Amino acid sequence: MQRDIVIELFFPHSTAKVWEALTTPELLGKWFMKNDFKAEVGHHFNFKDKPRPGVAWDGIVYCEVLEVVPQRKLAYSWKGGPKPGVINLDTTLTWTLTPQDNGTLLKLEHRGYKGFKNYFSSIIMEKGYKLKVLKRLEEVLKQL
Repeated sequence: MQRDIVIELFFPHSTAKVWEALTTPELLGKWFMKNDFKAEVGHHFNFKDKPRPGVAWDGIVYCEVLEVVPQRKLAYSWKGGPKPGVINLDTTLTWTLTPQDNGTLLKLEHRGYKGFKNYFSSIIMEKGYKLKVLKRLEEVLKQL
């Protein structure tokens, strides 16, 4: 059993502005999570949030930048678990930016949720992306 999250959303902002929000650590921290991100293939970084023991997550997402095409595509691995060294979620998050009608079509693809527990996690993540994360991104874009 595997489930993927795919969300497309139009933002009335340039691809340069959306790219800036996706790749500037301080901005990324405002709408997503605290991080030590660098848009460099091979860079290992973490997202950090409050731990959620009830869903076996220590509050850290362990990532590696897999692909960078400036203002077009960004992909990184996304791994997490109940404690350092124990990974029970191994997925990939890809952002694709397409210029469109005085703005940007942003496609989020979070792929690789395998197994029943991760299937359930993907449903929670998708809801979070739609109801919180992408709305916070829009607010940050308005401020740029």
